[in-house]
Amino acid sequence: MYRSHTCGELRKENIGSQVTLAGWVQTIRDKGNIIWVDLRDRYGLVQIVGEIGVVSDEVMANLKALGREYVVQVTGEVIERYDKNPKMVTGDIEIKATSVVLLNASLTPPFTIEDQTDGGEELKMKYRYLDLRRKPVQEKLKLRHKVSLETRKYLDTVNFMEVETPYLIKSTPEGARDFVVPSRMNPGQFYALPQSPQTFKQLLMVSGYDRYYQIVKCFRDEDLRADRQPEFTQIDCEMAFVDQEDILNTFEGLIKHLFKTCRNYEFNYEFPRMTYAEAMEKYGSDKPDIRFDMSFVNLTSLAQGKDFAIFDNAELVLAITAKGCGEYTRKQLDALVDFVKRPQIGASGLIYCKCNEDGSYKSTVDKFYDQAALGAWANVCGAEKGDLIFVMSGNTDKVRSQMNELRLHLGTELGLRDPNVFAPLWVLDFPLLEWDENSGRYHAMHHPFTSPKKEDFHLLATEPGKVRANAYDLAMNGVELGGGSIRIHNKELQAKMFELLGFSDEEAKAQFGFLLNAFEYGAPPHGGLAFGFDRLVATMGGSDSIRDYIAFPKNNSGRDVMIDSPAPLALEQMEELFLASTAPAE
Repeated sequence: MYRSHTCGELRKENIGSQVTLAGWVQTIRDKGNIIWVDLRDRYGLVQIVGEIGVVSDEVMANLKALGREYVVQVTGEVIERYDKNPKMVTGDIEIKATSVVLLNASLTPPFTIEDQTDGGEELKMKYRYLDLRRKPVQEKLKLRHKVSLETRKYLDTVNFMEVETPYLIKSTPEGARDFVVPSRMNPGQFYALPQSPQTFKQLLMVSGYDRYYQIVKCFRDEDLRADRQPEFTQIDCEMAFVDQEDILNTFEGLIKHLFKTCRNYEFNYEFPRMTYAEAMEKYGSDKPDIRFDMSFVNLTSLAQGKDFAIFDNAELVLAITAKGCGEYTRKQLDALVDFVKRPQIGASGLIYCKCNEDGSYKSTVDKFYDQAALGAWANVCGAEKGDLIFVMSGNTDKVRSQMNELRLHLGTELGLRDPNVFAPLWVLDFPLLEWDENSGRYHAMHHPFTSPKKEDFHLLATEPGKVRANAYDLAMNGVELGGGSIRIHNKELQAKMFELLGFSDEEAKAQFGFLLNAFEYGAPPHGGLAFGFDRLVATMGGSDSIRDYIAFPKNNSGRDVMIDSPAPLALEQMEELFLASTAPAE
C-alpha cells in the first residue's frame, strides 16, 4: 500500500507505531546533521525527522534531496516530538524516517503553497490545481461538500425526490442571455444551456412528482462580479399541492438544518419577514443586510420649503444615522463624499449633520437650516449626542439605491457586518412586472410563470404595474440566497401573463407550447424555490466571493485562464457545425 495513515490523523496514542505516509513536501528545514520535513496531504500536516547516526545514510541522503511539492512516501516510527507545536493537530509527534521513496519530483511552484500565499488572483487561477492544495481553499471545498451532503439528507427526510433534467434545451427570450450550442445533426439550429430547470420542474409537477429537487448546474451569459459566474449551481426545488406558507416553512427548515450541521450555528427563532415595498422604503434593497439598523428616515417634509433647491426639487430626501460617529474628521467625511460620487453609485453629493455633545448641531447646510430645524431632523432620525446624520436626495429609486450603498459601506467601516453573524430575512410580495422604457413593454420581474397574488387579479387588466407577485426571496447578510414563487398552473391565466409580456399567441405557443399543453392535462397547484448554492456556501463561509468555493472558477471576463477557455474552433469544426466566424481578426 502507498500509506497506512494520512498525514493529519496521527496523535500521541500512536507513539511506537510503524506507519507509512504519502504526500507532498510542504517545507524543509536542514540543519546539517538533522533535517525536518513537513509532509502534507488533504487531511493535514505531519513532521518527518532524520538525524545523522539515528537514521541510515540512505534515508538522510533521500531527505536532503527533496524539494518543495515533491511527492514522497515515508515509512517510519511515530515518536514523541521534543519541541511540540500546539498550532498543529499532529504537533505532539513526529515520524523518525526509516525509508523515503521519491514518487515524483516537482518544479519550483510559481507561488508558495501555504495558508498565506504570495500568489496574486490571476496567477492562482492559472495554476488552480496548485492553489487547491492550500488548506484555506480545501476548507472551503469541504464546506461545499458538506452542505451538498446535508441538503440531500434533509430533503430526503421530507420526501423530496432528486430528478435530473436536460442540459440541452430550447432558448427562451426572457431572463439573461443564453449560452447556445449548435446542433450538427440539425443544421442552423441551436440548443440553449438552461438558465434554470424552470419549465422542466413544472412539468414534473404535472407528472405527479410532487416534491422534486436537484443540485444542478445553470448557465447565464451576463456581466460578472464577485458573486456571479457564467456557470453556477442551484439547489432547485418544486412542490405540488402547497401554498406560499408551506414552501417558506419547508425551506426555512432546510437553512436551519444546514447552518446547524455545517456551521454549528443555530437559529432558534422564526425568520423575520418583510414586504418588498417595506424593504425598499427602509433599506433601498430587496436583499437588505439586517445585521445592523441604520434604516432610512424620510426627511422630505422636514427638509423641503427652506429655499435649499437640492432638497426642494427632489422627489425624496432620505437620512440615515451613524451612531457614535460625531467625531468623524473632515478627512473621513470627505472620503464618504468621494465614495458616493463614484460612477457606480452616481450621487452628486452628501449632506451631513453632527450632533454635538453640547446639544448643538453642525451641518453642511447651516445656511438654510437653523438649530431648531436640524434638531427636528435629529428627533425624527432618533439621533443623539455624538451621532452623525447623513442626508441624500433625488429621484426616489436612485436615492434609495445610493443610500443603500452608503449604508452598507458605513456598516463595513464601523465593523457592523460581522461575517460570523447571520441575519436571515424573507422578502415577500415582489411586483409581478417591471416596465422597460427601451422596449416599451412590461417584463416579468422573476419569470413568466410566476403567479399574481389572488387579491390583485382584478388589477391585471387595468393596472398591471401594481400587481404583486406570489413571490419570495430569502436574503441573508445583504445577499440573495434564493427565491421562488407560487406558479401559474392555469392555462388561461398563463395566456394572460404572456399577453401582458407582449407575446402573441403564436410566439407563446412557439416558445412554451409544450407547457401550455401540459397545463390542459390536470396541472396541480404548485410552487418552488431555488437557492444559489455557491452564494449559500460562500455566505456560510463568511465570504463575499463565490470563487474560492468553486473548484475551477472563471475570472471576471468569463475566462478559464488555466485551460485558456473559451478558445477559437478549428475551421473544420466550424464548417461541420455550419458556422461562420464574425469575430474581428487578431
